Amino acid sequence: MSFRINVIVFKVAIVIFVMAFELCQAQVPGNFLSGWTEGTLDIHEISTGRGSSTFFVLPDGTTMLYDAGEFGEGGAAWRIPRYVDAKPDKSRPSGEWILKYIQKVLKQSSLDQIDYALISHFHWDHMGQIKEETPKSLNGDYQLSGFTMIGDNIPIKNILDRGWPDYNYPKETKDVTLMNYRSFVSWQQKNNGLNAGRFIPGRNDQIVLQKKPNDYSTFEVRNLAANGEVWTGVGNVSRAHFPPLDVLEPEEYPDENMCSLVMRVSYGKFDYYTGGDIRGIPKTGSPNWQDIETPIAQVTGPVEVSLMNHHGYIDSQNAFFVSALRPQVWLLSVWDSAHPSPMVYKRLLSEDLYPGPRDIFTTNMHEANKLVVVGLDKLASDSGHIVVRVAPGGDSYKVIIIDDNVESGRIKSVHGPYITR
Repeated sequence: MSFRINVIVFKVAIVIFVMAFELCQAQVPGNFLSGWTEGTLDIHEISTGRGSSTFFVLPDGTTMLYDAGEFGEGGAAWRIPRYVDAKPDKSRPSGEWILKYIQKVLKQSSLDQIDYALISHFHWDHMGQIKEETPKSLNGDYQLSGFTMIGDNIPIKNILDRGWPDYNYPKETKDVTLMNYRSFVSWQQKNNGLNAGRFIPGRNDQIVLQKKPNDYSTFEVRNLAANGEVWTGVGNVSRAHFPPLDVLEPEEYPDENMCSLVMRVSYGKFDYYTGGDIRGIPKTGSPNWQDIETPIAQVTGPVEVSLMNHHGYIDSQNAFFVSALRPQVWLLSVWDSAHPSPMVYKRLLSEDLYPGPRDIFTTNMHEANKLVVVGLDKLASDSGHIVVRVAPGGDSYKVIIIDDNVESGRIKSVHGPYITR
């Protein structure tokens, strides 16, 4: 009898231990985020307070980096409290923090490279700023900031941008940051087998699953736009939205933001949108073709999750764009007291534009903006790394917020599950 009781006690102890272990591993506040598992789509909006960066682990383990921003502290803008503090702190440049975040995700998921890397457009907060004091690579003749910092430490298999190979649209530039990036691409091509190419609007075969494509037939990355060329919604056909350069004066050329590359990531019924810094509201007195949000929204259609264009600045998220995409979840990569503007925020919440609930998550909302924009203090989350974890098949997803104040951040909150429509 005593032996039988001991066996029962032992079995109960094992059950309790297993339950306790599973609880420790659960995605709940206070625990660490678990690694990616096959069949799941993970989207990490990385918070540094110094630029945008999104890292994807696709359902079969293919990885993709979209932007890796970094800008330094200096100049007139830094003499006013316009920006939030760097996250988690200033002991490293933001490119290094992004690198360490991605390395951790890769290690947890038993992965070892970035299969696709994309730069939405050639601005510091999306690719990394180069200054005289920016450290030099020990490999090639280029400096390390943001994108180049990551590519110097993690193998990149394919890189796509809006300018390769000549980088002359709408005009050639000798900007030091872009020239440094071009040196990086050239060296990596010659020495590490990097495949470089131009992001081609309309295509759905430039970014594809690398490991088990046949197992996930409902997964797709659709190139929606770049350089003013927009997918038509038919096959892989695109059309020019911007007028030909020969009918414009140089000062009328489309600017860098307007040329951003735009894409939609789909998995079953789940759709995610990202579009760099495109514009939906032209500057006063400017021609209507500078609104590129509208033609893009026409072919994007409804999505579950959308990253806001241009950090929610005053020229973005026009009424048609908001009503066409109508996401359940808006994400905002932010560090500036001007993002989002009051009218943008009002449109995001407007049930006249689309009915139903929607949640807004931001990486680093400035305290000053909460005082100016009514309701901005009631966001679903206003700080932290944002992880969208899509369940196998794409029928549901959760939004998990990770503390960005320390490197090994714990889960702050879990939202959902949201059911895809």
